[in-house]
Amino acid sequence: MTPPGTVGLVPHRERSAALDLAAHIAERLRAAGTAVVLSADDTGGRADLAELAVAPDSFARDIDLAISLGGDGTMLRTVDLVAGAGVPVLGVNVGQLGYLAEVEPGGIDQALELVMRGKFRVEERMTLAVQVQSRGEAAGSWIAMNEAVIEKARHGHVVRLDVDINGRFFTSYAADGVIVATPTGSTAYSFSARGPIVSPRHRCLLLTPVSPHMLFDRSLVLDPDEELCFRVTDGRAAVLIIDGREVGELASADSVVCTGAPTPARIVTFGTRDFHQILKTKFGLADR
Repeated sequence: MTPPGTVGLVPHRERSAALDLAAHIAERLRAAGTAVVLSADDTGGRADLAELAVAPDSFARDIDLAISLGGDGTMLRTVDLVAGAGVPVLGVNVGQLGYLAEVEPGGIDQALELVMRGKFRVEERMTLAVQVQSRGEAAGSWIAMNEAVIEKARHGHVVRLDVDINGRFFTSYAADGVIVATPTGSTAYSFSARGPIVSPRHRCLLLTPVSPHMLFDRSLVLDPDEELCFRVTDGRAAVLIIDGREVGELASADSVVCTGAPTPARIVTFGTRDFHQILKTKFGLADR
């Protein structure tokens, strides 16, 4: 790959270790002649990072590479910021599980050397396109790398949804929620709801109910070009969550349409990522 001329940093705003690492990376890259920026929302109030700040709406416009510094949540936020511009993302794990990250903090200097020499690959991951018809703040278009979740807004209730597949009614769900996940998201919330684990090299949609109050409780594995439409069918409000971020409530008759997005997430790697060995390591699977 071509070495990046400008790198954008996305640190976890409330983790001092992530902000310290951002300052270290900025110093190393600038010393090598690479420009560094970060969103004005992500400086953490630090003067050494404030001098690199740009307007949030222009952050993704002129960068060649983004570096996420945090856990999987920060990685998902970074992908959301830059996916529309086709910018690749390097994940550095300054969190707990760090399933999506390529680099641990101790390996950041070596990773930067490879980046500055253009010695990296870009792996494309399927994303999810979500279109919402609503009078509330959830209305509009969204992109997810992991999943879209429609779940109950109040304790003690279920969410009731009519589901169409490719324009034809499929069934009605009564559940704590439903998850529409990508293969990357199959090891996230969908996994905890007993959905299948899918290689990120695959392309598909996973529909998994959460604690369904009905006999049919299995996940569906669908083609990425198929279209799932969910309609809220009673007066109980639901909540739409995109990659762990609540985007708004859904009222009766609101609809959410999910299908594979045309634009992939672009993830930086330094070699072939062995999904199965990463899975084994992250979930502590023992050798025989």
